[in-house]
Amino acid sequence: MRTLFFYLCFAFLLIGCKAEVDNSANEAFEANSKTVLTNLQGFQNENLDYSMYAKDFTMLETTFGAEKESITLDEMMASDKQMWDTFDFKMLTDPPVLLPGVNADTKMPDGSVRHYSTWEVTLPATDSTEAKTGIINLYESFDFDPEGKIFAQQVYGDFTGLMMYLMSNN
Repeated sequence: MRTLFFYLCFAFLLIGCKAEVDNSANEAFEANSKTVLTNLQGFQNENLDYSMYAKDFTMLETTFGAEKESITLDEMMASDKQMWDTFDFKMLTDPPVLLPGVNADTKMPDGSVRHYSTWEVTLPATDSTEAKTGIINLYESFDFDPEGKIFAQQVYGDFTGLMMYLMSNN
């Protein structure tokens, strides 16, 4: 009986000393995923709410031959406006595949969000040209500050090839 009591007390001690699981990265990923979905929908609808971005935001410039390494929020806003004035965007992957990101140094989940998506980009018809459409597959990542604002973004896809195709013979 004494042995049974000892094992029972030992079991309670192990259960009582069990460390709580830190779920903060997963909770941040869930919240930040909603921001990313809102972001993608806003871009597609040409009414992106830039208040979801941190004031010190930077976007890595991944375009071939880019003149500088990154752009600011103001530069991205101007670029978005120019893109919307020229092209129509439709996300074909609905919903996009969202993946949790990791801290580059620790390799631990950090609440950042990555996604794969496929977009249809159309150069609308004019009086002298027909509409032209191309499809592009993208990989994009969003990093967030402690307030849940996007402070870094990068997108990878063959934009150079897409633009060459859309703008050829137009």
